[in-house]
Amino acid sequence: MANIPDLARAGRRRAKLNGMVSSGTPMGATSGQGRQAGGTPRAALADLLAGNRRFVSGQPVHGHDVTAAAAASGDQQPYAVVLGCIDSRVPLEAIFDQTFGAICVIRTGGHVLDRAVRGSIEYVVGQLGVPLVMVLGHERCGAVQATVEALRTGQRPGGSLAHLVDEIAPAVTEAGLDDPAVQPLAIRRHVRRTVRTLRQDDLLAAPVAAGRVAVVGGLYDLASGEVALLDPG
Repeated sequence: MANIPDLARAGRRRAKLNGMVSSGTPMGATSGQGRQAGGTPRAALADLLAGNRRFVSGQPVHGHDVTAAAAASGDQQPYAVVLGCIDSRVPLEAIFDQTFGAICVIRTGGHVLDRAVRGSIEYVVGQLGVPLVMVLGHERCGAVQATVEALRTGQRPGGSLAHLVDEIAPAVTEAGLDDPAVQPLAIRRHVRRTVRTLRQDDLLAAPVAAGRVAVVGGLYDLASGEVALLDPG
């Protein structure tokens, strides 16, 4: 993380955290609804993006101040589930400046869906009352690049890696295999395709249609650390 705080700044941040705890305000909360499971999709998304702004500005509330003891502090009340890539440069709790219990995280190569991923999202939404699902892609995604190379060479990889390529391939084809900008275009298309698939999921479609749950797509910029929302496309 850029702009690691000095000791004085860390002390100020700890004091701020202590003040939040003593006043009864949940750490990281921007509103009573947005922090708790069962809040509105709009409040949940606002809270998530506010955390990303703190991360980008080098002023996280949590980050290095989160201790292992927080993991046992009580029942989890997540307000969002984020599906992202396994890329080691995109640690989801950090880039959204979230503490233990705030968000559920699922990571697969190129945020590819399978039955386990979909079942996990269905559980979080149905059993924990989470109102927001975010699919987060990122620039220079290796899984997308591997898919571009596989399609261009006609050499499909072996093993389960082939599943990742097969799932990402439609986005690459839509972007245009011969387009010089195929990789960044495919990354965005793949996020949008994943969002559409989740919105049509058997157990998610009804709460999405009723407005109780939102499924949104975003793109993480490795250079700036910023998350930008993608329109449905």
